[in-house]
Amino acid sequence: MFLARIDGTVVPAAKHDSLDGCRFLIAQRLEADGSYGAEPVIVVDWMGAGQGQTVMISNDGDIARERYGNTTPARMVVAGLVDQVHIPQPRSAGRAA
Repeated sequence: MFLARIDGTVVPAAKHDSLDGCRFLIAQRLEADGSYGAEPVIVVDWMGAGQGQTVMISNDGDIARERYGNTTPARMVVAGLVDQVHIPQPRSAGRAA
């Protein structure tokens, strides 16, 4: 699972029957240091994620198979909508606990 920013939508000309009625979004992975991953990914969304929103992406395929059946080719899905991200600052090595 990883965090990503939604950058847009994709409208396929043809798709697998199990994905009829699905929304496809362009997601840009967010790395732990705040930078963006090298390549965007296409994800399936039924949660209503909007452009510019931060989301949690599941990439193991179990959620897609549970929702769309065992024959679905989908793997990456929006698993949650993120309100806030908090990254605690590491303690200084020289500071006493």
